[in-house]
Amino acid sequence: MPAGLVQLILGLVGATLALVAIWSMAIIRMPGRSAPDMFGEDMAPSILAGPEGQIAYSNPAALRFLDAGAAVTLAGALRHVLANPDAILFRMEGRATAKGAAVEDVVTRTGHLRLSVHRAGPDHFLWRIEKSADRPQRNADPMPLPMLTVGRNDAVLSMNAAARDLVGLRARALDMISTKLPLRSGQMNEINTVDGKVSCLVVELEGTAGRREVFLLPGIVGAERQPDGWAFFDDLPVPLLKVARDGLIQLSNRPARDLLGVASCKGALLGDMMEGLGRSISDWLDDAAAARGTVHSEFLRVRREDQEVFVQVTLNRAMENGEVVLIAVLNDATELKSLEAQFVQSQKMQAIGQLAGGVAHDFNNLLTAISGHCDLLLLRHDQGDIDYSDLMQINQNANRAAALVSQLLAYSRKQTLRPQVVDLRDTLSDLTHLLNRLVGEKVTLSLSHDPVLSTIRADKRQLEQVLMNLVVNARDAMPGGGDIRILTENLTLTEPLRRDRAVVAPGRYVSVQVIDEGTGISPDKLHKVFEPFFTTKRTGEGTGLGLSTAYGIVKQTGGFIFADSTPGTGARFQLIFPAYLGEEGTKTAPKPVSQTEATVSGVILLVEDEAPVRAFASRALQLRGFTVLEAESAEEALELLTDEALLVDVFVSDVVMPGVDGPTWVQTALRDRPDVKVVFMSGYAEETFGDTQAKIPNSVFLPKPFSLNELTETVRRQIG
Repeated sequence: MPAGLVQLILGLVGATLALVAIWSMAIIRMPGRSAPDMFGEDMAPSILAGPEGQIAYSNPAALRFLDAGAAVTLAGALRHVLANPDAILFRMEGRATAKGAAVEDVVTRTGHLRLSVHRAGPDHFLWRIEKSADRPQRNADPMPLPMLTVGRNDAVLSMNAAARDLVGLRARALDMISTKLPLRSGQMNEINTVDGKVSCLVVELEGTAGRREVFLLPGIVGAERQPDGWAFFDDLPVPLLKVARDGLIQLSNRPARDLLGVASCKGALLGDMMEGLGRSISDWLDDAAAARGTVHSEFLRVRREDQEVFVQVTLNRAMENGEVVLIAVLNDATELKSLEAQFVQSQKMQAIGQLAGGVAHDFNNLLTAISGHCDLLLLRHDQGDIDYSDLMQINQNANRAAALVSQLLAYSRKQTLRPQVVDLRDTLSDLTHLLNRLVGEKVTLSLSHDPVLSTIRADKRQLEQVLMNLVVNARDAMPGGGDIRILTENLTLTEPLRRDRAVVAPGRYVSVQVIDEGTGISPDKLHKVFEPFFTTKRTGEGTGLGLSTAYGIVKQTGGFIFADSTPGTGARFQLIFPAYLGEEGTKTAPKPVSQTEATVSGVILLVEDEAPVRAFASRALQLRGFTVLEAESAEEALELLTDEALLVDVFVSDVVMPGVDGPTWVQTALRDRPDVKVVFMSGYAEETFGDTQAKIPNSVFLPKPFSLNELTETVRRQIG
């Protein structure tokens, strides 16, 4: 496909995101034309839905192809097209709420679909469903946006119907459309229309043979203006953002908005505009605001739908009215060769992440039901029972299946971590017995610690998984036996450490090295060892997920992992974690409650749309002495709570459900019952709704699959 055509297609995708603004403007400017009139001729199914998915309007295409007339909700209209539309709609609606619009391509049994959603006022969303193979009908305008083709000497070669309707005539030259030439692409320009001069955003795309495509976008909000004292900000040629400590973008200049591909940044969060840091963006901003370290430059991927853009972001502290603000300097890093390799790696991680995230919800629901009912059976069978070993096999294999999903989530950095302050000396001491059993009699394992080793902040369970993976790989590299050494030491960097396209900022760190005397790794394979499903072992001896899992866990923790090897002499893997410098003491995990302890009573409202999971959870809680009220939907739960005499101690709710989702109904219920504690459970990773949960007081998250004891202990701690 020619480069010019690719650029045009990308521009059209970006221009589609302005459709709602144009629609609103057109309704104001053309009285008598309603929303059905505007979209009735659209070839693609379009549906206007409320916040709970109720269909408010469907165009004729939606009635023909989606049977939208018989469905009450958008999920119902899509159910015969998509196997699980609720999860996709929940995810896209959340992105549209935060960013105004979202686009996603979905693979179905009948082909590819492109779903796009735009906010249409405070309570509604406009959905459009397109088949990737759709072709414009004959005599239909494929581009509903005003567009004209301009040749040399500003001659207008063609105008589409939308452009003619906007201008009111078939212009022969560009000066008939605007008196202020040349047009400024990416800026607001005055355009002559049937209603007089109208300010339009102009977007120009270069074509071939001196031609260019010009899009006229009315109804776009003008550039944000800065308050006094920052008036110079918009005129600076360098892309700049003024960011609050919590990540809220307060100001942006035009080069920054052009780089980010948005008309306005005001009110958005930096985390909504960029991704790919490898750790929490809020933690990164907090470190910069507190002047922890001297290097605050990171490479991030811009969340743009039209094209892939990478930026190098450098943070600088400033003071305003006694408060710390951050000035982010953006540099376009898309063309750097080093980032090309990073982009390939991020695409692989994104693919695995989408696979894992999509599988995790439904798969973890099944595993919760299987392992949960197995736990219930084990309560009625002791070790002498003939069925006890069979039940243990079911339980163990369910846990193995859950571990496989967890590995995929770990590589994609989408698993739920439980960070705590960890002393690696204690962790390795606790692991020594298990590691010695793993390596066998032919291999000798030795540990060497720094006597004043600093602590780190990490998920202890996941950190143990990383160390076991590295030790097992070292053992497999020495079939004839040998020595494996684990070295821990403090590491202080006075200047940035640059390795393998990564930059470790100056500061205090803790280093862990796992060194073996095995066969080593050849140079052509060394750079691939962290890729998923890549293995140097023979078929059947490895899944290729061990090192990729370690890579994902370390990066999500905010650390680094490097590999060095010389064939024939062994390999060395080095983990580098930021030293924990906090003052508060180590947080210990809650003590498990034994079954012999006093039973805690309380009333639990259990809301779960999956019947097997709901049945297991209800029985498990009742066995521990709780009174359980069940509801299969948020609507049913809210109906139960209309009884003011009903006292509830804890809400236990799934997150993603048909209709109203978990966080939404809980927030509604807490208005009248602010003292009720909350337990959210989901097969998705916690980060998918972590920001929403943070706004709900007295709430905790329980990832699926969970055991009987994990569920009951979590509820008991909330009550206790």
